[in-house]
Amino acid sequence: MRIKLPNHALVFGLAVSLVPTLAVGVRADETTDIKEQLRQLQEQNNQLQQQLLKQQQLIENLTHRLSDMEGASQKHGEEIGTLKTEVEKPSTVPAETSKAFSVGKVILSGEGAVGFFESGNKGQFPNADFRVDEARLFVDAQVWNDVYFFAGIDITTREFSSQDLRLNELYVDFENVSKLWNVERLLNIRAGQFFTPFGEEYQQRYAIDDPLISHSLSDIWGVDDGIEAYGALGQFDYALAVQNGGMPGSTSFHADKSVAGRLGYTPAKWLRLSASAMRTGNLSTSDKVTALWFGNGLFFPLGLPATTTTFHADLVESDVQLKYSRGELKGAGGYVHFDDNNTAADDERDMYYYYVEGRYDITKKLYGAVEFSQIIIPNGYPIIGQGSSIYFGLLTKDIWRLSLDIGYRFGDQLVLKAEYSIERGKEVNGEARDHEDQIALQLAFGF
Repeated sequence: MRIKLPNHALVFGLAVSLVPTLAVGVRADETTDIKEQLRQLQEQNNQLQQQLLKQQQLIENLTHRLSDMEGASQKHGEEIGTLKTEVEKPSTVPAETSKAFSVGKVILSGEGAVGFFESGNKGQFPNADFRVDEARLFVDAQVWNDVYFFAGIDITTREFSSQDLRLNELYVDFENVSKLWNVERLLNIRAGQFFTPFGEEYQQRYAIDDPLISHSLSDIWGVDDGIEAYGALGQFDYALAVQNGGMPGSTSFHADKSVAGRLGYTPAKWLRLSASAMRTGNLSTSDKVTALWFGNGLFFPLGLPATTTTFHADLVESDVQLKYSRGELKGAGGYVHFDDNNTAADDERDMYYYYVEGRYDITKKLYGAVEFSQIIIPNGYPIIGQGSSIYFGLLTKDIWRLSLDIGYRFGDQLVLKAEYSIERGKEVNGEARDHEDQIALQLAFGF
């Protein structure tokens, strides 16, 4: 029996007719799979973008917090130090890993200096002293979201040599408040006890940050209780504080308040300009002194209590900082108007001051620094400088200081310095101030 095979043309025609149907089915399945895969990829991409955005925000927050903690460890947790005048380490050596000790959200750090000081017979160290020049501890902790707590405790300082714990700064920082209206870092609020935002020098006056051992003759700085707003926008930054005006922690004897502000402009990495203004407010003679330091002393009334009830000082200053590849050059000049209401005499004083400081990195670790500063007061005012306490009762009308330093950086956290400073002046009675020259060695450290 013969089996008849199908006609080849018929089989081929049937196959061809089925191809479109099968292709449509395959394409439909493939299109559905591709759409599903695309949808899943799109979801994954959206999730990754959200994660990257959160990570970027976290990185920015951590960057600002690190900047603040460095400012705090430099002390002053100072405003322009979040945003800020970012005070940079003087070293060209790459920054070392922070040695700060952390317990949960609390970060502990500190700094200090030990050294040897010898001065002329009318200076502060006529008997050649070995001393702990300064020692400080810092506590930094997150309170809630962008709210942080900072405290600085002075164990000993050059100004307060007794080794009794003394509160330096203690404040709560409400950072980046301006994000509420979608503007980053424009407004931050600080409340508590903190450095008065006047001038630039105070932001580098701690031993581990300052390339010199001495400071300028004016050396304006102060810690006081109050509230401060600070921030930055583009190349500009600002700080504005209202404080009590008298010694921190003490009861005010006058309702008037101190007001201080600084406006900074940084058009390039190598250039910074700023202008500061301040009024201490009227202080009662019961307050005795201002919170603001000037010339290694404090402002106080010249009149006797029987004839004087209030006193005050108003200040203005301009600063410039130039940075270059192997160092820095900076300077400032300012004016102080002082007066009290002494009914027995005219105690009004006009004071003029300036300083110029330069640092040159000889190598990455070895550097040299020099500073010249001067205060001129035609009618005279008590200026301590590097002199002994006898100058609290004498009126100085002209005084200058030249400091010559050489330093060696073992690292950002350990610096050895040597300094010779020459100080000369003249009192209103014509007596010369020429026995205050000082030789000093200092080892500064931080952790």
